[in-house]
Amino acid sequence: MEFLSETTIIAGVGIITAGWLMTTWMRIKNGYPLENSWGKAVYPKNDQAVERVKLLTQENAELRAELGSLKDRLGNVERIVTDSGYHLTHEIDRLREGRETN
Repeated sequence: MEFLSETTIIAGVGIITAGWLMTTWMRIKNGYPLENSWGKAVYPKNDQAVERVKLLTQENAELRAELGSLKDRLGNVERIVTDSGYHLTHEIDRLREGRETN
């Protein structure tokens, strides 16, 4: 009785290949990354993922531009508030209000 006949070897290779295909399909279906021959993660690329990355990149650029604009506006407000003329005008207005109530 020969244990390693040709049909046994072919059946074993077929079962192993089917198992590998099944686990790979389950990983792709559930969004897990695949692994290359060196064990590093390889993420499958599809049109939906590429489109989402494009939209997120565009939104990121818009938000960065808005943040830059807000930083400029805040800098202008800080300059106005820390300006000595602003403090002087504010003090004069405060003194006028105090004199009008007396």
